[in-house]
Amino acid sequence: MAGLVPAIHAGHPEAMRGGWVYIMTNKPNGTLYTGVTNDLSRRAYEHRTGLYQGFTKQYGLIRLVYLERYDDIRAAIQRERNMKHWPRAWKVRLILESNPDWRDLYDDLA
Repeated sequence: MAGLVPAIHAGHPEAMRGGWVYIMTNKPNGTLYTGVTNDLSRRAYEHRTGLYQGFTKQYGLIRLVYLERYDDIRAAIQRERNMKHWPRAWKVRLILESNPDWRDLYDDLA
């Protein structure tokens, strides 16, 4: 990279933190919400306590049933965007492959 300013090509520091794609529900085979965050424990807590108005509070989506970890938040954001366009059946299949009992994974985060 001769002649290039290193700071310009160093990448984005926020991307280095990584991120999570997750799915919340209210019950097995219930309403699904797909989200992305850089802090899954905090975000799941916010959903569980209804801290913010929105879709998850309106439908009582407090059960974390699926998660994926990414080293780069940009990859997590892209994955979430893709998943939001998936048919429901694809998301259910994803959950069933890793969490067939639809167990709440929140306690596993600690």
